[in-house]
Amino acid sequence: CLISEALASSLVTEINLAMAKLVDIWDSIGIMEDQRVERMQTVKKHIDGLLHSMIMEEEALRHRIKTDIFTSQKQLDTLCLELALEPYKLEEGLTVLQLEKNLRCHVESLQKEKDDRMRELNDLSKRDEKLCVTLCATPYYIPTGSVPSRSQLQELQEHVEKLNKEKEGRVKVFSGLREDIKCLMDEMGHEPESSLEKDSICPDADIFLLTHDNIKALKLLLSQLEMKKESLISAKDKLKERATSLWNRLSCPEPEGEAFREAAMSTLSDDIRRWRGIVEHLEEMQMAQLEVVIDKVRQELVVLWDKCMFGPEQREPFDIHFCDAETTEELLAVHDEELLRMKAVYETAQPILEDLEKWKRNWAFFQEFERKAADPARFSNRGGSLLRESKDRAKVQKLLPKLEEELRGQVEDWENNKSTPFLVYGQRVMDFISGQWEEHRQQKDKEKNERMTKKAETSQFKTPTKRPLGMMCAASTPTPKKVKKTPSQLAPRSATASAGSSTSSTSSSSTFLCVPGRPPLSTKRNKTAESSAGPRTPLQEFNSDKKPVPMSYTDFTSELSRKASFDAFLNSTVRDML
Repeated sequence: CLISEALASSLVTEINLAMAKLVDIWDSIGIMEDQRVERMQTVKKHIDGLLHSMIMEEEALRHRIKTDIFTSQKQLDTLCLELALEPYKLEEGLTVLQLEKNLRCHVESLQKEKDDRMRELNDLSKRDEKLCVTLCATPYYIPTGSVPSRSQLQELQEHVEKLNKEKEGRVKVFSGLREDIKCLMDEMGHEPESSLEKDSICPDADIFLLTHDNIKALKLLLSQLEMKKESLISAKDKLKERATSLWNRLSCPEPEGEAFREAAMSTLSDDIRRWRGIVEHLEEMQMAQLEVVIDKVRQELVVLWDKCMFGPEQREPFDIHFCDAETTEELLAVHDEELLRMKAVYETAQPILEDLEKWKRNWAFFQEFERKAADPARFSNRGGSLLRESKDRAKVQKLLPKLEEELRGQVEDWENNKSTPFLVYGQRVMDFISGQWEEHRQQKDKEKNERMTKKAETSQFKTPTKRPLGMMCAASTPTPKKVKKTPSQLAPRSATASAGSSTSSTSSSSTFLCVPGRPPLSTKRNKTAESSAGPRTPLQEFNSDKKPVPMSYTDFTSELSRKASFDAFLNSTVRDML
């Protein structure tokens, strides 16, 4: 402020000095007063014009500055609104120039922020639009003409990154599908027919949009081609099996078998054509020797019937064809059809048949062990054979019930699925197994009865020799103890022996009577206990016959009475002898 006042004072001084110099000049020149006044007016006019011009310029400047402030303030408010910022608050105590400068700088800063956001939005929108077109996705929505917020730009950026990852995943899936489809077509020798098949193997990858529908269509096409490949492989295997069967039936010479050792063709279609030609050639040869071929088919049928454990009733429906002596192509076709049916039956029932075959092997071992157990000569064996036999026997006895339960479950599942009984040798599986056990039990009972009958016929009591009385008195030995004989040592008394014994007892007191012994407890059966027992497996039923059957109270008292009478009789006889 002091400097400006000093400058103003110096300006006045300079004007005064300039006017004084002009007056001196005019005096020296001799300019008259009227001309001097005129010249002074001209000087004044120049100074007034200059000052006025300067004032006008400064006034214009002040007006422009105020206008700029107003404009900047409006722009600032608009930018704050567009950028979702708080309104700018003007600082107090600032001059017009300071206010204008602050507003202008702030406007420039916000304008730069807006431009940056719009540029970033433009870039992200272009990328988003391109990805959405490729993936057939919905673009991220931002209202047109609006300035996005930082959060919106962040969400748009994340959206674009997500689409990029999705695109990479789809490209990977798409490339894999195209590669698999091309490999399958090449492997099968399949020529593309539909537009989808043609587009899927087209070298130009951009022809396909990476949409979910297109990928689903490619997956469906791939699955269809895989099914077709499996169908071709199955057809080839059937042709090869047919050719092998025909070749074995016809007993073709070795040169004919060279075709079987040839390497596979480049494609499945070519390989199928090759095998079809071989089958047609062998079928032509087959027609020339029908009788031999039919006989061989019948042999194969018998083998399959045996494998499937078919009984006569199950084989009977085909007997009319099996026994047909007229060799015709129709008869061969019927045999081939039956052969295919039996192969299918065996393939379906193979797990059950294999387990049943396993049971039959173990059943044979079990019967062999039972036969050995009844042979007394086995106790003369040495080298631990009895111990090994005992372990093997226990192992088989433990395995048989387990196999039977497994078979029961498998057969039930099979019958539930097929809604038909599973038959072996014309009867259901568990009936067959139960029949084997029942036959075995009857055989054991028969052998047991035969042994008991033979034992009863051969075992007889002998009358002891009478000892002299003197020898008995001279003996200083104590009275012998009572001798208890086992049930197996006592034989039933016959009518003749009873009569002889009664006669001897009246004539001499030193003769023994033949006392009937009681039968072994193991031969008795409690019928009531057997009838009240629950259902048991065949092996459990067989094993239960070997355990002692508990006696009733009546059996126990009668047995005790017989034992007491027998002991009393022995004691009285010994006393008589003494």
